Parts: sequence; C-alpha cells; structure tokens
Amino acid sequence: MWNWKQIQSLVPQPGARPDFAACLAAFPQLELAKLAEQSPVYHAEGNTWIHTMLVVEALLADPCYQRASREEQEIVFLAALLHDVAKYSTTVKDPQTGDIRQPGHSRKGAIDARIALWDAAAPFEAREAICRLIKAHQVPFFALEGSRSGRSPEFIVRELSWQVSIPLLAMLAEADMRGRICADQHKVLDNIELFREMARQEGCYGQPRPFVNAHTRVSYFRGADVHPDYPLFQEPGSRVTVMCGLPACGKDTWVAQHRKGLPVVSFDDARSELGLRHGENDGRAAHHAVDKAKALLRSGAAFVWNATHLSQQMRDKTLDLLFAYGAEVELVYLERPRAELLHRNSRRDSTLTNKALQAMALKWELPVPTEAHHVVYQVGAGTAGPGRSCS
Repeated sequence: MWNWKQIQSLVPQPGARPDFAACLAAFPQLELAKLAEQSPVYHAEGNTWIHTMLVVEALLADPCYQRASREEQEIVFLAALLHDVAKYSTTVKDPQTGDIRQPGHSRKGAIDARIALWDAAAPFEAREAICRLIKAHQVPFFALEGSRSGRSPEFIVRELSWQVSIPLLAMLAEADMRGRICADQHKVLDNIELFREMARQEGCYGQPRPFVNAHTRVSYFRGADVHPDYPLFQEPGSRVTVMCGLPACGKDTWVAQHRKGLPVVSFDDARSELGLRHGENDGRAAHHAVDKAKALLRSGAAFVWNATHLSQQMRDKTLDLLFAYGAEVELVYLERPRAELLHRNSRRDSTLTNKALQAMALKWELPVPTEAHHVVYQVGAGTAGPGRSCS
C-alpha cells in the first residue's frame, strides 16, 4: 500500500510527464477503468482509462495549473486521476438500446477516493479537497442551466464556494472536457468559462461567498427566501450538537469531555433501553430516539445527538427535524485511522463486528460547511481538542 508521501510523488514536476504505470500501482482500482465502457456520444475516445489519461495530460498543459502552487497541483492532479474511479462499478448498459450510463459515479467516486486516501494517511484537508472536487467535477458543465431541483445558477455557485475551491473545480472540469471526444465540447467549455465568471461576480472565486451571519447562511442553503447580505432573525430554540463519524472514533469520549451533563439522544442508547442488538429492529430504536429528541426540542433544551450520521441522507433526516424546531446546530465530525478504529471496536462491548464497521465506510460522506450553523472537524491524535471549525 502506498503512503501519502509516495502518492505526492505521482504529481509530475514542471515539464515532466505523468507516470501512469505508477498511478495504477498506487491506485489498483484504476485498473478497472480499462474495462469501463463509456457512451460513444460523450466519450468517443474509448474506455475510462483512456479518458483519464487524456484528462491528466490536458490538466498538465493548462497554464492555470502550471501557475498553481504545488499543494494546489497535488489536489487537482489527484482529483483528475481519480475523478472517474467509480465508473466501472456504476456502469449501466441498456439491453435494448445499448446506451451506457454511470449514474452516481461522481458521488461514489468521492467515497472510493476517500477510503483509498484515508488508508494512505493523506492529510485531512488535502484528502477532503480532492474528494469534494471529485463529487462536484461535472457541476460546472451545466451549472448555468440551473438544476433539476430548481436551484438557480447563483445558488449553485454560492453553495459550491463553501465546499470546494472554484478555481480548482473549473480547472478540473475544463481538463475533463478537453480529455474527451464529443460533439458538444466547445459548448460545455463555454459553460465552464461562464461558471468562472459568475463566481467572480459573486465574490467567491477562490473563497466562500460571504454571508452576513451563520443563521442566514444555513437558512439560505436550506431553501429559505433570504439574501446573503441581509440578516434573518433567529428565533430562540435548542442548541444541539450533532455527532458524526465511524463507530469507535471517540464520539462518546468527546461528548463526556465537552458536553458533560447534557441530555444525549443516541440510537445505541435506544437499542440498549429497548433490549435490541445492533442491526435488530433499527426502525423501533430510531423511533424511540426521535421521540426523545422531539421532547427536548419542544422544551428548548440543549442536547447532544450522538450517532454515526455517516451519509448525507442519514444527516438530512436528523437535521430536517432539528431545523424544523428552530434549533441552532453544531456538527462535530470525528475521525481516526482504520487500524485504530478496528482495534478500539474489537476491545469494546459492542455487537458491531469489524467487518460490519468497514462496510459502513462504503457510505462515508463527510459533512460540509453548508449543513449547519457550525461544523467542527476533529481529526488526528486524541479527541480532546476543539478541532477545525467552519462557521
């Protein structure tokens, strides 16, 4: 297994060519890209690995890439290398028409890359910058057309600016288009340039779009009809700390140290109270926990919601409830290396097996700064420190 220092060495020095054999050695899952067919309408160049190599070469030839810092080059190079890592596993071929699609490959690719870079001990900030670029790499193609959910181009650009570096995202999207053969290439390249220009106009080309305060920001990104520059009054409500992270990462310890004395809503506690094992009648345990949370929210009490909340879908269920009651929400994400998690889990009194724990990583989507009033990332040695905060 390659470590982070070795992976950094994959990024060519100025004027050098990429070593694709080394890239395949570092990320063996890319071998499957050679077997991943693509739609000839959008990828007449051939299979996914051919496309990936063309994208990497287009990126290296980009003057913007050449002017970027070494750290930025590492992030966008690895994002380009891994941007289609999940195409093989998401390929769907219509048996009637022969049409080829890869629905959800960006989202799954971000998770696949996260696991690989986690095991390589990549620095947290660099790893997440790479994974967020992978997840969003197609958005600039069509951002100016809005979205199926009815979100405006301005909303999309503002939201992305809180999640990724828009200059790096546009750089990746442009390389993605230049690394393929398709009829609409020039149109999409124009769209990417317009996407850049909108970000500049919004004041978020290289930094998050400013908001007057955290409550206005979180309300805006949850669909409220507010403007970033005008404050939205915040009704008093519960202050809720929502924990997030793989099992055995130290959530209970963090809560005991930093939220001592507060009521705790926990699916694990609900299972214990109901006499259930892990995975047994999860719906009943969830209902029990939610009822407790609603009672606390109605009273306006501060409390902790302690659960894994690994996927966006899982967090949305919790956050939708909390925001419906006007809560002020802090998301606290904890993380430890795989070996430490497995060691901790094997030593604790739990019905969760290490095999089941590792399977949970396949749905591992970290919270992003737009999800709550405050987002804290507690990564690295120990669980006592305040962590990195986004608010």
